[in-house]
Amino acid sequence: MKTIDELIAEGVTGKRVFVRADLNVPLSGTTITDDGRIRAVQPTVEKLVAAGARVVVASHLGRPKGAPDPAFSLAPAAARLGELIGADVAFATDTVGESARATVAGLGDGQVAVLENLRFNPGETSKDDAERGAFADQLAELADLYVGDGFGAVHRKHASVFDLPARLPHAAGDLIATEVGVLKKLTENVERPYAVVLGGSKVSDKLGVIDHLLERADRILIGGGMAYTFLKAQGHEVGSSLLQEDQIPAVLEYLKRAEDKGVEFVLPVDVVVSETFPDLKAKAPTEHRTVPADAMPAGFIGLDNGPETNKLYASKLADAATVFWNGPMGVFEHPDYAEGTRAVAQALVDSSGFSVVGGGDSAAAVRTLGFDENAFGHISTGGGASLEYLEGKTLPGLAALED
Repeated sequence: MKTIDELIAEGVTGKRVFVRADLNVPLSGTTITDDGRIRAVQPTVEKLVAAGARVVVASHLGRPKGAPDPAFSLAPAAARLGELIGADVAFATDTVGESARATVAGLGDGQVAVLENLRFNPGETSKDDAERGAFADQLAELADLYVGDGFGAVHRKHASVFDLPARLPHAAGDLIATEVGVLKKLTENVERPYAVVLGGSKVSDKLGVIDHLLERADRILIGGGMAYTFLKAQGHEVGSSLLQEDQIPAVLEYLKRAEDKGVEFVLPVDVVVSETFPDLKAKAPTEHRTVPADAMPAGFIGLDNGPETNKLYASKLADAATVFWNGPMGVFEHPDYAEGTRAVAQALVDSSGFSVVGGGDSAAAVRTLGFDENAFGHISTGGGASLEYLEGKTLPGLAALED
């Protein structure tokens, strides 16, 4: 996989360099609530600018239906990128149309443009190779070189991620190089004890990675909504909590395999429950209580790990040499149910081991709860991509960058 430094050494001055970034930032109206992904690609953009390239940045945002939708415009991200690099960033109001062609043609050496949301074109996400390829052909006309740096999208077989690199000389940006280097630390010659913390809402989202990690991890700690399927599998009442009954056979199999392999499987011992799901916008105080995980009252919803679980999980992470965390422990967006997630984040901060926050809601939680990002070994920009890599899957966007 060629690096961006090697590409620059070959000469990029005056050349149009297409940078496939991940600017899929959360928005409240037109206000960016977390600019982490824009800051993550900033070094690659600045490196190309300094080398005199004409930088064409492209990304997706959200899930529009293959047509323009103002709610998913990348205009706010383009403006924020300009603020971060301290320079004007031109913005094309389409992907491969008249505005894109004119905007790119108007770039001088060391200048930057951002194209409108790639998913406004149905060819970006099409499952039809010909339709996807046709869109990649149009994108290729806008550039001379390609740099892949959108790690959060490399698990997608999309036109700008998979097909476009085959049409242009290509290299991996600094972000992708960093992300892959970190993931190799989690899969090759891992320093032990190796602890994994998995949360989030659905067991089904994590089955593949649990299956893979049972062969590699020393401890697996489970929290979030997915924990209630595990508790139900053990025969406990889970009230009205999130539950995937169809996954109980798989969960039982994993618990048995963990026991057979000597992998420590850690589940909540107490949980915070309420009769209703909280209003995440109002964030008003709610009626809630802490109960043992094996004595949840019927009709109540489990919304966070309890204090004894928080102490238990901190103790299980304290001596870990390597920790991977993906998924919050509760409804961290509400202050009444953020302590479980906060406790895991604090345990990683306190640990002397190498800690990786696996993107997605985990990364958002770290920022929302006010932690210093530099206190962690690495905060990934791609939750789904990280999980699929740890499952041992081939990621289309990484395969496309291999020479």
